[in-house]
Amino acid sequence: MNTQYTKKVMKQFMHPKNVGKIENPDAVGKLENDNCGDVMYMYLKIKNNKIKNIKFQTLGCPAAIAASDVLCDLAKGKSLEEAEKINDQDITKKLGGLPVIKVHCSVLGARTLKNAIDNYRKKKRVA
Repeated sequence: MNTQYTKKVMKQFMHPKNVGKIENPDAVGKLENDNCGDVMYMYLKIKNNKIKNIKFQTLGCPAAIAASDVLCDLAKGKSLEEAEKINDQDITKKLGGLPVIKVHCSVLGARTLKNAIDNYRKKKRVA
């Protein structure tokens, strides 16, 4: 086991609760980090402006997967406006910290969620 990660990071990495894909999502966010190669997808089900369900698929290191899972926990049940305010510090704090060289994983998570919300709003404007 890698001791540079907190127990919370390893637990989220080894047993993510929110991994998967939502069929017929209301929104999808996808981003990748060109520096490390991580790729993150976020799938949202939205009802009455609230995130009713959120899932992720992440190709990346333990920190990226743990950050994705924790982000889902933080966003579920929140309004879109509340979810947009979730940032990398919120994710890192919920994980009990990340090694400095892995903080970019929490940044990618926050940006991917915002990307999904932006895509949802664009889709709603077009409809």
